[in-house]
Amino acid sequence: MRHHERPAEPGWRFRLHEIVFEADTPGGKVFDVLLLTAIVTSVAAVMLESVPSVRARHGAVLLGMEWGFTILFTVEYLARLAGVRYPSRYALSFFGAVDLLAIVPTYLSLLLPGSQALLVVRVLRMIRVFRVLKLGHYLAGGEEIAQALRASRPKIVVFLASVVSIAVVMGALLYLIEGEANGFTSIPRGVYWAIVTMTTVGYGDISPGTVPGQMIAAVLMIAGYAIIAVPTGIVSVAIAQRAALSVSTQACLACSAEGHDVDAAFCKYCGESLAPGREAPTADGTRDSSVAAG
Repeated sequence: MRHHERPAEPGWRFRLHEIVFEADTPGGKVFDVLLLTAIVTSVAAVMLESVPSVRARHGAVLLGMEWGFTILFTVEYLARLAGVRYPSRYALSFFGAVDLLAIVPTYLSLLLPGSQALLVVRVLRMIRVFRVLKLGHYLAGGEEIAQALRASRPKIVVFLASVVSIAVVMGALLYLIEGEANGFTSIPRGVYWAIVTMTTVGYGDISPGTVPGQMIAAVLMIAGYAIIAVPTGIVSVAIAQRAALSVSTQACLACSAEGHDVDAAFCKYCGESLAPGREAPTADGTRDSSVAAG
């Protein structure tokens, strides 16, 4: 009788992927918690460095911390590239771009002093906290909003084109009625006023001084409330029309993509197997040891 062959041990890329991409394994959770701590600390250091009194007193320490975190995040970025089968797909993904932007400003500061202030982009990496805490329902909510926005894109484009057209027409009209005497020195200046008025911001830096101009402004301000409500209604309807989704926290071993259905066996972006040799994910994004993925 032939004995069953022992499954092959997972390779180094699989083990590295489990640590740097997965949040539902012991090593992955420790890694992500330490990473989030480092992100928060590095962002706080960048913010403190922008305060003149703190910079004058602790500038050398903060600069050393900045370079230390940059080197740490550089190593982490290279580890993420090595942990997927197709590094270019991760590098071109949203998280890949954010991870790269988190380290570039420090190196750029060697050529352009002051550009290290852009390191606050590291705060975007805090989005990973949803994976660390296994908040699968928040991931599902984010996926619903993203799909609703994609479905509403044609309507939103038409709406924005209409708003821009109204702003141009009203700006040109106020330029003709008010003229330079009331601050409308050009049509672009009038368009700026129309946009500020429609969005109900009302800076007050320029305002119509004639009765016809004030009447037009009153109509535009009232219309502004409707303009604000329209895109909200479009997206709300799109969200209501979509069924509730369940999203797994599992990342693809090949391209690092996330947002898969909990019962998915293959990545919907690159077609690779999602769980070669590991347990299948359950509805809450965790692993079910009773069902082995093929």
